Amino acid sequence: MMTVNEVSKLAGVSIRTLQYYDKIGLLKPAEYTESGYRLYDDTDLERLQQILLFRELEFPLKDIKDIINRSDFDKKKALDQQIELLTLKKEHLENLISFARELKKKGAKKMDFSAFDNSKIDEYTKKAKEQWGDTTEYKEYEKKSAKRSKEDEKKIMADFMNIFVEFGECRKISDKKAQDKESKRLVLALKEYITTHFYKCTDEILLGLGEMYASGNEFTDNIDKAGGEGTAVFVRDAIKKNCK
Repeated sequence: MMTVNEVSKLAGVSIRTLQYYDKIGLLKPAEYTESGYRLYDDTDLERLQQILLFRELEFPLKDIKDIINRSDFDKKKALDQQIELLTLKKEHLENLISFARELKKKGAKKMDFSAFDNSKIDEYTKKAKEQWGDTTEYKEYEKKSAKRSKEDEKKIMADFMNIFVEFGECRKISDKKAQDKESKRLVLALKEYITTHFYKCTDEILLGLGEMYASGNEFTDNIDKAGGEGTAVFVRDAIKKNCK
């Protein structure tokens, strides 16, 4: 058995992230001590490896949970994909190292940007996601995004982040009743925006997203950057209050 601290160091995953995975039922520890400390066995570590694989493939946590809980989940296929993806990334890094050494040796006389090409990795990731991504939400997202240009995607994401800017302003309202009214409006706006542009967002899904927003990962950083420090936690609490 390994403690959460030992697993964190071994896997390079923060303790906070492991706690969140436990909370949403993605990675439950094998046991808890009488004091409430998490203990993980080899089966848990294997599951964590599978989770990290799909994170590398940029899957949402909800979809990862659905995939690895399937009775027909193919561990061998998942491992093969991990090997292939890491091989492609290794090749990409080697090209960048060679390119940098060439620049150092000869100087930037040739305008060659091929070493920065990520298309192989992107294409492989896309194909891998197509093989696993048969959840209802993912299919709906793929259908909607297929019709959009890169400029459309940029605008959609910019407008999406503007909602968190508004949450940040709401957080500063001193009048509690006014703040509650505005936060309720924003929670509804967030839910409707996700449904319109990504996939049908139920209260259950939004509650899960709220926890993810405040879990101390890149989502937290981006939301706090948009709305100010503490905004991600404020969003989570507003969602909890209005999606009971």
